[in-house]
Amino acid sequence: MQLVVGRIGKPHGVRGEVTVEVRTDEPEARFAPGTVLRTEPGATPPPTTDEPGVPFQVPAELTIEEARFHQGRVLIAFDGILDRNTAEALRGTLLVVDSADVAPPDDPEEFHDHQLVGLAVVTPAGERLGEVARIDHAPSSDLLVLRRPEGRTALIPFVRAIVPEVDIAGGRVIVDPPAGLLDL
Repeated sequence: MQLVVGRIGKPHGVRGEVTVEVRTDEPEARFAPGTVLRTEPGATPPPTTDEPGVPFQVPAELTIEEARFHQGRVLIAFDGILDRNTAEALRGTLLVVDSADVAPPDDPEEFHDHQLVGLAVVTPAGERLGEVARIDHAPSSDLLVLRRPEGRTALIPFVRAIVPEVDIAGGRVIVDPPAGLLDL
């Protein structure tokens, strides 16, 4: 499974550096110099090149030459991206890593989103409520987006009082919802 760790934004300066919208909890590790990131297959930024008639092709992989934090943003220089025009052609490209390359968290109470998506959601009595469709990261708490069997979705706060157990090996999340939570 491919995990998005960033999205390339606008160029910064004239030497090929770009801004990156961070989509990872570990930007220092993911964007370290020397790191090779794959680009999202099918990402097609506007074709530009210095040569007329030759569209720019986004490389399948980009190697980070230098990364720095500046005014709350990550600025990255990629190997071989040497000018503003080429950097502009990368705009909108998603940077991805393979989930198999991501180490599991050290804390047994912490989970990566991709570990939870697709797990069955059941009550403590074993009644199936649906499955985890995605995780929404809200300011107050993360939310499990539950895909209900009838096709609706429900939001479940990912807090211990409501989600007492996550059993990755067993493929399930045990949820003890208060009355009416799934009817919203």
